[in-house]
Amino acid sequence: MQKRHIGSFACIAAASATAAVATVPACSAAAQTRRVVHPGQSIQAAVNAARAGDTIDIQPGTYRGSILITKPGLTLRGSGSKTVIVPGAAGTKAADACTKAGNGICVQGTSGHTIGAVSIRSLTVSGFKKNGVWASWTDGLKVRSVTSQHNGVWGISEQRSTRSEIRNNTARSNGDAGIFVANTVDEEGGATDTHGTAITGNTLKDNRIGLTVRRVRNLSVADNALTANCSGVFVVGDEGKPQAGAMTIQHNSVTNNNKSCAATPRLPAIKGSGIVLTGTVDTTVRGNTVTGNVGTGPLSGGIVLFKSFVGAHNKNNTISGNVAQGNRPADLINQEAGMGNTFVSNVCAKSTPAGMC
Repeated sequence: MQKRHIGSFACIAAASATAAVATVPACSAAAQTRRVVHPGQSIQAAVNAARAGDTIDIQPGTYRGSILITKPGLTLRGSGSKTVIVPGAAGTKAADACTKAGNGICVQGTSGHTIGAVSIRSLTVSGFKKNGVWASWTDGLKVRSVTSQHNGVWGISEQRSTRSEIRNNTARSNGDAGIFVANTVDEEGGATDTHGTAITGNTLKDNRIGLTVRRVRNLSVADNALTANCSGVFVVGDEGKPQAGAMTIQHNSVTNNNKSCAATPRLPAIKGSGIVLTGTVDTTVRGNTVTGNVGTGPLSGGIVLFKSFVGAHNKNNTISGNVAQGNRPADLINQEAGMGNTFVSNVCAKSTPAGMC
């Protein structure tokens, strides 16, 4: 059943049932609706019927099919691990390119029409061919307490988006990154200013890479737990202008990322990489615990500054106050001598070059 609310008092009207969800007419244009979806009903039908500001409550159960959100201000809210979205029959709306490609939940704006203030909360997205959650051209997107697992590429991912909050999620056993944030995935270009995107309190486990941050600026990565990936945090920049960076990576636990991943056309084989910066500028890496990341590849080690594969340098980054121990071939690795990178007050046993511990 749907309930339309204005402030703290509900408008009461006769309900008219549909195949997807029951409705209660609004008392005014400013009202907001709570739409309830039960097992066997269509989440997409509720989304299609919703208006800005509405909340769609998805009751415990397994729901089949992708979901497309193109309206601002919607909240999609489940019951945690009891609400599971898996591949299956398409919803009532004709499949668009995003859902047709095999993504689970798509939040899709355009260059001329950014989608604002969408919230996805407390549900599980599992087993999709491509990405669990995919967002493009969004502003103020919130993804909270979502579990995204066993998806073919990324668990939770976005491009061309600003002021996102990706908080308290679990992304595990996805084919590429657990969380992926980029300027764009289909063309080259300078780094996007995210205007303060926050990636906070997430658990990222058993992915190829726990978190990939690619060609973006002005965001924070804090208080996340990354373990059993091939690499924990991977920050990717290149020669584009502006260059990736101006971010803070702090208070994360990056431990035992010793899964072995084969080389790809873009990257060598990866194993035992904690925090890796490539082609990154003006970034602070502080107060992290980086332990037990062990490998023999060019990206292996605790905190690694590695010149990007297209020759872009890491410049003017500050690595401070981290506990980096038990990583091999070294706890701290700086391949960018002379580029203004600073290592200070870190607790470690071995560095390359020597003298940074």
